[in-house]
Amino acid sequence: MKPHDVRLKIRRELEAPPALQRFGSGWISGVLGLVLGVAGLFIVLSLLAPGTFSMPELQRFHDRAAFRLALHGLLIGAFLCSALSLALRRDRTLGTAGLAATLVAALIGGSHATAVAPDVTPLFLGLDFFVLNVLFTGFLFVPVERIFPHRPDQAIFREEWREDLFYYLVSSLLVQVLTFLTFAPAQTLLSIVPLTAVRAWIGALPFAVQFFAIMFLTDVVQYWVHRAFHRVPWLWRFHAVHHSAQNMDWMAGARMHFLEIIALRSTTVIPMYALGFSAGAMQAYIFLVYLYSTLVHANLSWRLPVIEKLLVTPRFHHWHHGIEEKAIDVNFAIHFPLLDRLFGTYFLPQNEWPSGYGIQGHPVPRGYLAQLKHPFRRDKPPAPPSAS
Repeated sequence: MKPHDVRLKIRRELEAPPALQRFGSGWISGVLGLVLGVAGLFIVLSLLAPGTFSMPELQRFHDRAAFRLALHGLLIGAFLCSALSLALRRDRTLGTAGLAATLVAALIGGSHATAVAPDVTPLFLGLDFFVLNVLFTGFLFVPVERIFPHRPDQAIFREEWREDLFYYLVSSLLVQVLTFLTFAPAQTLLSIVPLTAVRAWIGALPFAVQFFAIMFLTDVVQYWVHRAFHRVPWLWRFHAVHHSAQNMDWMAGARMHFLEIIALRSTTVIPMYALGFSAGAMQAYIFLVYLYSTLVHANLSWRLPVIEKLLVTPRFHHWHHGIEEKAIDVNFAIHFPLLDRLFGTYFLPQNEWPSGYGIQGHPVPRGYLAQLKHPFRRDKPPAPPSAS
């Protein structure tokens, strides 16, 4: 069977009708077996060639007994889930694929794999970071979205899920490049304006004060950068890719043009890095915003009338992605709705959700490569929302 046919069969099984996904059908165990098997395979590859496929921050855990035990458990779990799917499900595609990935991982070393490829360059691809990224957010948000869905009929493997998962892959693999380009402007600014006294004073503040200050200052910068991406036509070309998502869930937030990621992160990180906040406060905030961004895009029906007055919630951000005319150019804040109230862009009708998501007419093409090239096309770009 050709690789294309195999991929097509796996995709068809992952996107099976709800009736074929019921508990006891072998679909859940098949999906788990496939996900865990591929994750285990990728981790083993990062052990075999750490200089190529592993983040230096994660390499320090490779020789720890707990890490090896966790990987061993991951592969055993993948094998058991795949075997259960083979026993329960008439279509054995998922079980076979998961079992194949697990066996390949075991044959090339499994939890005992050691480095066999030399580290010939300081550059690396964060394959292990991609695995941790997807497993952590997926296992955290998928169950919650199934229990409290805003759109109960939206499948886990909904339309365009492959594109958004690929965005996760690209941003994870290029984490080294993105990190360098993110901090470069702040480091350049700091070399020009040292701010020694200010940095010393801020670095001595209590952790909680620093953390809140980072949240607020970052949100102020991001509010205006985000608003510029909506109002400036050539910037909107890039941001339109993010707004092209017609479904909101934990994967939708990853859909962002590579150049927009660089522009957004490099500007918002300036106050956090240049003003001398402690490493602990910065790392805690980076972890928070990573989860927060996933949360506000998630397919969740939570109604939080008290919290949403103070903090951005899924319903608040869903209106930012709403396809209705009244949802155009609203709710730019990422943490504090107060900023939208101050600058006249707040919109949150009581007990109401958008009827749909995306851009009127859906002008952005599908597929990662097509969306990567979209801002540079010579044909007429999608009009900024405010001009629609």
